[in-house]
Amino acid sequence: MARKTDTIGARIRYWRMRRSGMSQAVLAGLAGVSQSYISQVESGRKTIDRRSTLVAVAAALQVTVADLLGQGTEPGDPARERAAECVPAIWSALIEIEDGERRPLTRTRDELAADIARGEQLRIRSNYPAMARLLPGLLLEAAAVEGTVLVQVAYQASTCLRHLGYRHLALNAARVAVAAAEDVEEPAWLGASRFAYAQSLPIESAPLAARAADRSLAELQAAAADERVRQMLGQLHLAAALTSTVSGRPDLARDHLSEAAREAATLGDPPDGDGFNGCGFGPTNVKLWEMSIAAELGEPGRVIELSRTVRPQVLAASNRQMSYWVDLGRALAESGRRDAEALAAFVRAEQAAPVPFALNPLVQDAVVAMAQRAKRRAVPNELRLLAGRLGISLAP
Repeated sequence: MARKTDTIGARIRYWRMRRSGMSQAVLAGLAGVSQSYISQVESGRKTIDRRSTLVAVAAALQVTVADLLGQGTEPGDPARERAAECVPAIWSALIEIEDGERRPLTRTRDELAADIARGEQLRIRSNYPAMARLLPGLLLEAAAVEGTVLVQVAYQASTCLRHLGYRHLALNAARVAVAAAEDVEEPAWLGASRFAYAQSLPIESAPLAARAADRSLAELQAAAADERVRQMLGQLHLAAALTSTVSGRPDLARDHLSEAAREAATLGDPPDGDGFNGCGFGPTNVKLWEMSIAAELGEPGRVIELSRTVRPQVLAASNRQMSYWVDLGRALAESGRRDAEALAAFVRAEQAAPVPFALNPLVQDAVVAMAQRAKRRAVPNELRLLAGRLGISLAP
């Protein structure tokens, strides 16, 4: 049996008991799910596979989705703790920039460009703790230059903070990027910063994120002759597709997916695997987002079917490769009968991007559920080792 007190199910039970001992039946009724489902989630036998369900359960408990996921607050993970030491300085730098203060540039332009390139490589490799150590000084130096330099570094900061679970600060960084892009009237970077803004909004704000993406799409159409802008239009369509799905608007999601696929078909996958600002937009990325949307719709069979048509290795970003294997692993695990294949997929995800994989609470819960199913049999050694790397202790 898995021994872990900080699963999503354990947090749901904690907050349910804090609400004057709310019963599972009452919580289930408020969240629009069955009592047996809540019971299985709390015991670790089942995972929550849809963002919309997380939103509903959190609302019923009067907490945030971040509270249920433990994002930005969970002790014990070395990667998160190393990054957490830098977060106050990043926050301070963002406040300073938003207040309009600017310090003198202390590096040469070449040195600054080299550090920005280093930050970009760390982002592509999903090494967010190392990024966090770089960002406080880099943000202040970029602010001294402003323009697209500040947009790019603020975008890096938003991505880093979001993946580490500090979504509120990721939103601050995205706003800095948007303001800087608007000042220089650079459409491609404006698209990138608006994409970062939509991505940084909390899951509860999915309808707002969808509307924000729609507004950005309309605003950028006039500059669509620029291939970089077209890549960002595609990314914004993908963001709108996912947030529309979470918001219960699959019709809008289909429209956005169709537009993204049309744009991707004319552009193709980026030859370098990166594309503008490392977005990797093209047919492969569209398929990866389509897998995530199928997972959100509760269609694990569709996720598995789509996975057979995707070669994630054509993209340079390790987190996109990880996303492929995580979505596939969770879909395989959901059936309850393909845990060996799910385990193999999770191992591949960990190899692609170890840090974000270890910080993913949905992965942690999937591993706990797999261990619960295996408790009447011998727990496979590889599952026990993977659980250990995720901080989950399994009984002998």
